[in-house]
Amino acid sequence: MRPSPTPASDRPRSPATQFATTDRLSDYWRFYWAVAEAQISRWLPRSPSRLLDLSSPDFQGTPRAVAAGHDVVTLLPSVDMAMRRPLTLVNGRAVVPPPAPRGRLRHVVGDSALLRTFASESFDGVIADNRVLSRHLATESSMAEVARVLRPGGRALVCVDSVVLGMALLAEQDYWPELSHAPSADVLLVPWPDGSITRCFTAEQLTEVVTEAGLELEWVKPRTVLSASTVEMMLARDPRSMARLVEMELHAADSDDYVGVHLVSSVYKPH
Repeated sequence: MRPSPTPASDRPRSPATQFATTDRLSDYWRFYWAVAEAQISRWLPRSPSRLLDLSSPDFQGTPRAVAAGHDVVTLLPSVDMAMRRPLTLVNGRAVVPPPAPRGRLRHVVGDSALLRTFASESFDGVIADNRVLSRHLATESSMAEVARVLRPGGRALVCVDSVVLGMALLAEQDYWPELSHAPSADVLLVPWPDGSITRCFTAEQLTEVVTEAGLELEWVKPRTVLSASTVEMMLARDPRSMARLVEMELHAADSDDYVGVHLVSSVYKPH
């Protein structure tokens, strides 16, 4: 019999709970998106390219890609979503991106799991950030579609929930029997407090999904290593330390220690 869960009001706020409920304009989330923007800036092609973005309209990296001169097609689930303009961060503050970027941004309504709207080998790059492939529980099929629309030599940036986050969420919700099997599970599906379900990965499992789709792995690393409490403490001491924190994070994420709540990976389609 599963033990009675501890009332939510009596529990300390764990990192998993903070992740599921924290305001995205808090200090940690400003830091998180600053790191994400720095990572995508490093990943973007050097020459103007045609990119497909599956990451939802509020993804912070899309304005960065357009401003860098790339033509970006953003796939949206409905026409109404096209009316929302994404926020970006400047010096840790949310602002609307400038109206005259160097590249072009176009919205297309469709299913990000089934890219039937697009012809094969029609994009130089695919951005599947913002945990979009973790929301597609049949991730193998989604990754195969990413491979199909990529041109030979094209690259994809992928972000998924990690097993570290999945196990923390299971523990937070008192799923102790499920938690005991989580490290050895071939597929780890995790319920969230809001009723949604996402698929969590180890670096090895993500590599397997990439390889099965006919893609090659360039690298895989945690999006963030620094804890929320560390980030908030340092920014409370010195609000101007955001740039130093991001630089620290970029160096820390190059290690082989996959301890972050999200894994970020760059893959490419062989010629």
